[in-house]
Amino acid sequence: MSNTEFPDDELRHEQEFIDGLYARVDALRGDAETSVTDALAQGNTPMQARLERDILVAERSGLLAALNAVDGSLCFGRIDLASGEEHHIGRIGLRADDAERTPVLIDWRADVARPFYLATGHTPMGLRRRRHITSEGRRVTALHDEILDLGDRTRTGHEDPTGDAVLLAALNSARTGRMGDIVQTIQADQDRIIRAPHRGVLVVEGGPGTGKTAVALHRAAYLLYEHRELLAKRAVLIVGPNPAFLGYIGEVLPSLGETGVLLATVGELFPGVKATAADTPEAAAVKGRAGMADVLAEVVRSRQALPDPVIAIEHDREILMLDDDLVNVARERTRAAKLPHNVAREHFEGHILNTLTDMVAERIGTDPYDGSNLLDASDITQIRDELAENPEVWSAIDQLWPRLTPQRLVADFLAAPEDFLTAEDADAVRRPVTRRWTVADVPLLDEAAELLGEDDRLARSRAEREREAQIAYAQGVLDVSYASRTYEFEDKDEEDSEVLSAHDIIDAERFAERQEEEDHRSAAERAAADRTWAFGHIIVDEAQELSPMAWRLLMRRCPTRSMTLVGDPAQTAEAAGVGSWSKILAPYVEDRWEHTRLGVNYRTPAEIMDLAAAVVRAEDPAFEPPSSVRSTGVRPWVRATGDLPAAVAEAVGELTPEEGRLAVIAPRELHRALAARLDGVTAGAEPDLTRNVVLLDPRQSKGLEFDSVLVVEPGRYGTSDLYVALTRATQRLGVLHTEPLPKGLVDA
Repeated sequence: MSNTEFPDDELRHEQEFIDGLYARVDALRGDAETSVTDALAQGNTPMQARLERDILVAERSGLLAALNAVDGSLCFGRIDLASGEEHHIGRIGLRADDAERTPVLIDWRADVARPFYLATGHTPMGLRRRRHITSEGRRVTALHDEILDLGDRTRTGHEDPTGDAVLLAALNSARTGRMGDIVQTIQADQDRIIRAPHRGVLVVEGGPGTGKTAVALHRAAYLLYEHRELLAKRAVLIVGPNPAFLGYIGEVLPSLGETGVLLATVGELFPGVKATAADTPEAAAVKGRAGMADVLAEVVRSRQALPDPVIAIEHDREILMLDDDLVNVARERTRAAKLPHNVAREHFEGHILNTLTDMVAERIGTDPYDGSNLLDASDITQIRDELAENPEVWSAIDQLWPRLTPQRLVADFLAAPEDFLTAEDADAVRRPVTRRWTVADVPLLDEAAELLGEDDRLARSRAEREREAQIAYAQGVLDVSYASRTYEFEDKDEEDSEVLSAHDIIDAERFAERQEEEDHRSAAERAAADRTWAFGHIIVDEAQELSPMAWRLLMRRCPTRSMTLVGDPAQTAEAAGVGSWSKILAPYVEDRWEHTRLGVNYRTPAEIMDLAAAVVRAEDPAFEPPSSVRSTGVRPWVRATGDLPAAVAEAVGELTPEEGRLAVIAPRELHRALAARLDGVTAGAEPDLTRNVVLLDPRQSKGLEFDSVLVVEPGRYGTSDLYVALTRATQRLGVLHTEPLPKGLVDA
């Protein structure tokens, strides 16, 4: 709709407001860009210019990033208070440049904006009216007013009798292959979850289409707004089930003005490793068990070896013998310190050197007549220092207590697991050392890193040498400065010679510190590179799918246990998935966690939901799906065929919408044959969800939604996978099969 279709004062008023808002936004952008340019141009030195630039960027970049991200629809609503005040609501907040910094646009997360989501005719929360503003770019296209004060007889001509027009328009709109935010249509039950307290574990359970993922993302945006100082430093981690899902949700938070969040799969949570390969269900189940922590601990202990039977070390033309009794004493004393393996190595080295020192001292320092020791403390120290320079000593220590990396430890274990697992489990996980990492390997790598620790002596020594070199260089600069000053003032009077130079006000150590490069990475970027980073909050989507070992990894990343877990036990499909909130959380927080449930299905029409529910009820007659808010009148269809690729190609032509997206969900083993019959469709681990037609397997489709869905060979799916596949469509669903149907579909 254009302005000429609404030639009334209300629409004109809102358009003028939007025009003024964007004029301010453009001015802010131009002012910031000019300021940065001026800072670079006016600086007397490159260092000064960089400093001024960094200050300006720090002041402006957050706002500019938000403005750039939400350019399409900065303002989406207005609340009219009974007092006569009006507040416009938007994706971010903006203030005027007057002395009071008057709010021009209220951030949707502010307390004053909350009635926009919660007010009803029964509980108006001080509002007369709630207005939804629909726009395309900067042009207002529609207004929808909800009257909350029933005694107010003023009408604008834009009243929405049901109050659902904006919500239904959003639900029926064509999909783009990217999740959009729901900030304009947040429902009351969703708002309460979004604004729940920051601390502790909150579990959000909901069936397909209940908006739990969108709620979790908006909760992340709200927490970053409400606890900016804390979470900007510690960052928020959002864990998704696969890379396609992260790509699908990747634009939501930027559209809400938040860019400082780390999105990752479990396979990306060990720095330096990006695991996308999948194990067999049997291998994933074994690797995901909580007991794998004890197995890996035993693997580490097995690398703390004893001589077999002795190790001979040549020193000063003598042979020193390390037998298993002597080494075992050193090993047990080292283990008693309860330090990680690599950190404990320093203690082991000390015990072995002391043992060898005693051997040498006894041989060369014992009086042959009375057996007394003739060596003093300095002699003993010299012997120990000489042993510490003997390569054979260090070769023995490396053999008995080697430095280990997590990658080498886990790879060696998986190549030969039979000493630590049952024969059946060993057969499931065994693989060559050269095999690439799988997602289920990453929690094992993290556990191994925790058990091993890091011997940072070499790194500290290298850093100290670099620091000493920088100080020496800085001293040289200061000395040159001092020499130049002395030469400059040697012919001047005494008063002039009292002028201070850099040499007088700063020493070399502090001067060197000032020249060190600052780390300008965001908290999220630094967190991604640091395995030991402690996040301020963690959000986990499809949380029921994670294994106990994956939970150990995540709990280490959040010592405060500030988490939001989102999922649906009825959709648990992974062999290693826990599928029970109490089993997930009991080892870490016992029963100290909150549980809430979303019960309204906004995505899936009732006709499709009935079919999907029948599949689950075939196994669980008591199953109750979420209730759908809409019905399209279009029933899903199920067809048998003798030529599956041809039938799929025909059905794709039938189901592909004029606007929007179609997903063909089929077992992975059929993808190559199906892709060959579908123009422009490819098979792969990371599909491009923005294409009109995409080919997925059931696991890849988790958390996604499409206008139309074609499910192929449902008899090959497990119940959970089939339930997921059947509930991805917002409009139309078709099912094709050559093999027998699951009982639930036959009955339906």
